[in-house]
Amino acid sequence: MKLVKLATSAIAVATVVFSAGIASAQTATTSTMTTTTNDHNGNYSSQTTTTSSTNDNDSAQTNTTLTTADATRGMNGSYIGAGISAGVTNGGRQNDAATLGGNVQGRYAIKNTPVSIRGAALFGGDSVAIVPTLTYDAPIAKNTNLYIGGGYAFQTEDGQASQLGNQNAPVVTVGAESQVAKNTVIYTDAKWGIDAYKGSDADAISLQAGVGYRF
Repeated sequence: MKLVKLATSAIAVATVVFSAGIASAQTATTSTMTTTTNDHNGNYSSQTTTTSSTNDNDSAQTNTTLTTADATRGMNGSYIGAGISAGVTNGGRQNDAATLGGNVQGRYAIKNTPVSIRGAALFGGDSVAIVPTLTYDAPIAKNTNLYIGGGYAFQTEDGQASQLGNQNAPVVTVGAESQVAKNTVIYTDAKWGIDAYKGSDADAISLQAGVGYRF
């Protein structure tokens, strides 16, 4: 009886040792390599490769790619551009009619904030409206923002018609911008000049669109 128990114990121990030996012989080796690339447009791509192998020379490789452009939205960076503009309101006096012209606009993005300093010059009438604004920029898609903000319009010729009224006035602006190619931005916005006409309680509205160079 004792011999049977001893033999059974010996077999059990031998089985455990043998199993451990097999497991040790097949211990997997794992290595990981991560590569990050930059497309020079502010977008980064990170690829991680994980390789597992055993002493039987069986191997498995897993690739994981994460692109920040896919994970984040919005357009960073500053730009300056030019395009067309149209004043679409009438102050009710002679020479206050709607005016078609052009614009020069720019954006300076304040780093690590959703805020930008913007400036615009609207020309084409008897006066040029110079409009500095401060905006909040909301990312809505890859390389695309909506923005809204406020500022002030300064007329180079007081009392003369421009695309944004004929006197200095507070301004509200709303627009969109998108990077469509490397260093190339398209933009469009509307500017609302509040009480922007002399001798009238009318407001002024101008519409802008253009192409910019991102830097």
